[in-house]
Amino acid sequence: MKVINRNALKYIAIVAMLIDHIGWAFVPTESVLGQVMHFIGRLTGPTMAYMLYEGYIHTRNVKKYAIRLGIFALISWIPFSLFETGYWYYPTFGVIYTLFLALLVLCMWDKTDLPKAVKVILVIVACILSIFGDWPIFDILWPLFLFIYRDNYRKKWASFFIIIASEVILISLFSGFRRSIFQLGAFMVPLILMYFYNGESGSKKAFHKWFFYVFYPLHLLILWALKAYVFA
Repeated sequence: MKVINRNALKYIAIVAMLIDHIGWAFVPTESVLGQVMHFIGRLTGPTMAYMLYEGYIHTRNVKKYAIRLGIFALISWIPFSLFETGYWYYPTFGVIYTLFLALLVLCMWDKTDLPKAVKVILVIVACILSIFGDWPIFDILWPLFLFIYRDNYRKKWASFFIIIASEVILISLFSGFRRSIFQLGAFMVPLILMYFYNGESGSKKAFHKWFFYVFYPLHLLILWALKAYVFA
């Protein structure tokens, strides 16, 4: 049953993200269609967090990986701000920004000899900073706990489920469960990863590496333009 490789997993997350963003732009959240679209969209954040964790494990050069995330986090700032607020200058930076912080957290946790208490404080600081991005806090904690428990299968997936459950509960408390029922879609991610993901990279063509970085800001700009000028 394990037929999904890393490239396929990436494109599943991209398609889910596109469906989610189309829903936010054009479909009422409380509608059945809106809930279904956002349910599918909940695949995106946890999947990207898992891929960041795997990227950190497998990359040959963490520094280049961090620089790439940092550059595209900055490039995505204006498109994401336009999409979210209609204004280019708001300090809201998108999911690549959150993943960039998560990578810094992984490097700090793995490669420094800081006392554990200091590391925990720095993780909290990163979580606070992630509020300016998409999928805040959770896309910091998912890859961190995946890394911490990478050699313990049960704890690894238990932490993944616990963080997802915490996300669903917290968002439901703030927004109401009826409006936030789509958050349950995030529980699909660990099931897909455990039962269908084979851990293989797939094709190593550069296209697969760079597609998401280009697609992310581009699709946000297109959706913003459609919403602002075509379907206004």
